[in-house]
Amino acid sequence: MASADGGPDQVALLEIGRITKPHGLRGEVVVKLVTDRVDRLDRGTVLASDQGELVVRSARPHQDRWIVAFEGRSTREHADALRSVVLRAEAIADPDQLWVHDMVGATVVTVAGETVGRCVGVIANPAADLIELDGGALVPVVFVVDHSAARITIDPPEGLFDL
Repeated sequence: MASADGGPDQVALLEIGRITKPHGLRGEVVVKLVTDRVDRLDRGTVLASDQGELVVRSARPHQDRWIVAFEGRSTREHADALRSVVLRAEAIADPDQLWVHDMVGATVVTVAGETVGRCVGVIANPAADLIELDGGALVPVVFVVDHSAARITIDPPEGLFDL
């Protein structure tokens, strides 16, 4: 497949985790995930890294991290060479989910059609994640009623933007 400029399409890869350190003597590593999709570590999954592609041989939870073994990496030295490596994967297409990479850059409008800004980030918050607008306003994602890659429609309560 080619892009509009004639070159090959570049698939945007998202960071899904980071290898923190080796674990044991058989090539296993400790991985800290930054996603709640643990299926990213299913056996046979191919992950991209600065060390090339890594194929998951096995993975098991360990406290708030994962112990992962990759194909072709069976020694402590192999594992040590992966220390601090960032793991990446393609975005998951799920139209029923709000994904940060889809929200950032999208125009935010109210159900009445009023443009209130552009999403410049999403802030993790225990009660509900917050959409950060280019003007500094924060909108809890619970007020999102519709979304696409280019537009987020919200139904905010009265006074949310009256600061």
